[in-house]
Amino acid sequence: MARLMKDDLFEAQLVRALGYAPYGGADFGECAAIASRIHGTDLDAWHDQWSATAAKLHDRAQMSLAAGDRISARSAYFRASNYFRTAGLFTMGAPLDSRLVEAHAREVENFRAGAALLDIPPQIVEIPYENGSLPGYFFRAAQDAALRPTLILVNGYDGTAEELYFTNGAAALQRGYNVLAFDGPGQGAMLIDRGVVFRPDWEAVVTPVVNFALELAGVHPHRLVLMGLSFGGYLAPRAASVEHRLAACVSDCGPYDLFDASASRLPGVLAKQLPDGNPALLRLLGTVLAGVMKKPTAGWALRRNLMVHGLTDPLEYFRMAPEYSLKGREGLIACSTFVCSAEGDDLSVNAPRLFEALDCPKKYVQFMAADGAGAHCESGARTLFHQEVFAWLDSVLTDNAAQSVSA
Repeated sequence: MARLMKDDLFEAQLVRALGYAPYGGADFGECAAIASRIHGTDLDAWHDQWSATAAKLHDRAQMSLAAGDRISARSAYFRASNYFRTAGLFTMGAPLDSRLVEAHAREVENFRAGAALLDIPPQIVEIPYENGSLPGYFFRAAQDAALRPTLILVNGYDGTAEELYFTNGAAALQRGYNVLAFDGPGQGAMLIDRGVVFRPDWEAVVTPVVNFALELAGVHPHRLVLMGLSFGGYLAPRAASVEHRLAACVSDCGPYDLFDASASRLPGVLAKQLPDGNPALLRLLGTVLAGVMKKPTAGWALRRNLMVHGLTDPLEYFRMAPEYSLKGREGLIACSTFVCSAEGDDLSVNAPRLFEALDCPKKYVQFMAADGAGAHCESGARTLFHQEVFAWLDSVLTDNAAQSVSA
């Protein structure tokens, strides 16, 4: 495929942002123009150029709204929201960067301004969770009181509840599904504004969300779907292994085992020493990882990973990673489950292992580079993913409804 940026990570995140164009989150010309002004691996330029365009769109949205053009205003607000999210992406790391705080605040501001202009604006919610709450949005597919299937959306390492509208929410609403999107521990506002980091037992997060969803008007109690993408592709099936009120679960390009997925990127002889092998070799690995973390784009994932887990030592990340595993839990998942991987994505390379180990109704799809869908989470080809997954979901939920009636 033709590239707009030379650096692999910059290109991947550009495609991620641009991939939301079918759902109102981007414009090709704007994204291409931004890319043309960023050179090499200049992280400051990345932040500044995406922010500048987002700010310009915010101003244009304000002018359109003042002129009574709600459609143009909504479009500009939504694109501004996505671009502010993209601007802050590479500032993730510890200590918390003030630019990330600002970018996230402006992402939320513009998303909510745009969402308020939808035909059916979402309900901004706080979902009761332990001693606090989880921020999110409930989108209704229609205004009537009919019970409808509802998607509960789970994000990954660096996503936000607002981004979930573009990744899966808009597509679901178009097909008559309600949508509940939220930030869990380690994600979006929970991480940036409230300082709450990830936890491996995601069922402790999803069960309160399901409780909340079942109290919402219009939510069919037997047609709840949990859909996770990226790291959410681990979190969703992990939750489904305990939360059995779900009709279906979707794992979109998630890791089967976080340690295996992470350690596979390390030199083999050093990776074999984890977690508590030869002290000298572990010190050498620590030195190597510290050097990697200093690199602008090559070290970003590790800097981000430490932040979302509340860690400071890269070796501690690899010692913690085995807690995030589906090994031995697959047989606990009872609901119908859709598992997918992308041809060029090393994070989801072990998705077939998860699929084979499942003891429930299931489907596996590998998305291919020849179809433009070979990147992580089918970035740039979300419409193809949605065609596949909603055809499967419609079939599963129809079968479940028929069984419920016959029973």
